[in-house]
Amino acid sequence: MSGQISQPNVSGVFPHLAQVGDLGPPRSEIGVGALMPWAGELYVQNYNSHKRQSGSGVSLRRISSDLSMEVVPDAIGVDGTYTNRFVHYASNQMIIGPHVIDAEHNIRTVPELELIRVCGTTRHLTNPDDLVYVLGMEGELFELNMRTLACEQIADLNVELDTGNGARVHYKDCYTGFGRLVVCSNEYDEQDWAGTRSEGRLAEFDGERWTVLERKPFTAISGRHEFGGTIFASGWDQASAILKVYTESDDTWTTYRLPKASHTFDHKWQTEWPRIRETEHERLLMDHHGMFYELSPWAYGGRIWGVRPVSTHLWVLGDFCSWRGMLVLGADHASPSRGLSPTTAEPQSGLWFGKTDDLWGFGKASGWGGPWWMAEVRAAVPSDPYLMTGFENKCVHLENQGEQDARFTIEIDFHGHGRFSAYETLTVEPGAAVTHTFPTGFSAHWVRIVSDVDTVASAQFFYT
Repeated sequence: MSGQISQPNVSGVFPHLAQVGDLGPPRSEIGVGALMPWAGELYVQNYNSHKRQSGSGVSLRRISSDLSMEVVPDAIGVDGTYTNRFVHYASNQMIIGPHVIDAEHNIRTVPELELIRVCGTTRHLTNPDDLVYVLGMEGELFELNMRTLACEQIADLNVELDTGNGARVHYKDCYTGFGRLVVCSNEYDEQDWAGTRSEGRLAEFDGERWTVLERKPFTAISGRHEFGGTIFASGWDQASAILKVYTESDDTWTTYRLPKASHTFDHKWQTEWPRIRETEHERLLMDHHGMFYELSPWAYGGRIWGVRPVSTHLWVLGDFCSWRGMLVLGADHASPSRGLSPTTAEPQSGLWFGKTDDLWGFGKASGWGGPWWMAEVRAAVPSDPYLMTGFENKCVHLENQGEQDARFTIEIDFHGHGRFSAYETLTVEPGAAVTHTFPTGFSAHWVRIVSDVDTVASAQFFYT
């Protein structure tokens, strides 16, 4: 840091910038929902656990280049669960939470959004010069005029996407690109894990009709609009973390699978807002199930392979961004949860400042998962590709729950563009499991499994 900064820090965390909530009541959480550099300042939108809560201490805050922080005066008294940030270039305004802020830091608040748990804002499909879409966690979809602030709800996604069937829905993000509005929710608990319910959604809207792409929990959607020709969406299921990718060149969504760095993210409330953000010029950083990944916006031949694990971490990160040459991480650290967490006394969360390359000094990349988890497998139909690069030690456990021998062929894609070659074939008897250990350092971009018979099977890779 500059010699002009006198505030102490511990490993990049500045205690004076902590987001600290009131003791209450209610004694809620205070997490960092959105970080947005704007007109030289860094805006911090924190959040509580549910809509407006008087006395929670939640507010929009602003950090200057000398690392001094102030509560934004025009936003005092406006609190809730706000995790959206978006720049509307046509009007040169930024929207964060229910607030619209111009280049001179003048702030206007949209009354219709104050009591909405706003989780996403994105470009409009047909009138991007004036309008944006705004998504609420309960499935409310709005059109907001960035010039007049006229705001109208245009859809209830619980109706459009058949969600909320006895579940407390948790919509998370929205994004537009290539003539489609993409939204997601991450509903997931015991029933979803057990397969008796599928309430999570990844869906798209073409301006006329909605299409459900996945009935699984998804948490983040991002891209660089027309640049790169891709849209990325991160989610998970029992088997692994998931990266769903739309490629403009073939107008197709492709499913890729990634390791889980931790099972502590396997609940809708445990995946607050892991993000996919551009943190270095024309490069994306993805936080997914406890692991950071480097991600390229480009795809060639309808395939991506620029996915590289960086490190693992324990932080629950609501947002991160680049600001004045630094990488800034905003967390959700400590919540009394209205007494449900008896050893947590005070709601508070911190901000970390460093550089992107510091992330390689976090926990070493490791994890587990695979393409199949007690899945119905069809003969000669390859599994989804599973990430294989960037890990040192690897093994795979193959289980056959069918009634006849199954020959599982392990195929690797070392080119990275979807061209797979046979590596090893393992025969597994009914009711048995076989483990294969790869040579130390063996790697490829992607790996997949092919069975020679119809069966029920599991294929789980462990990387250490």
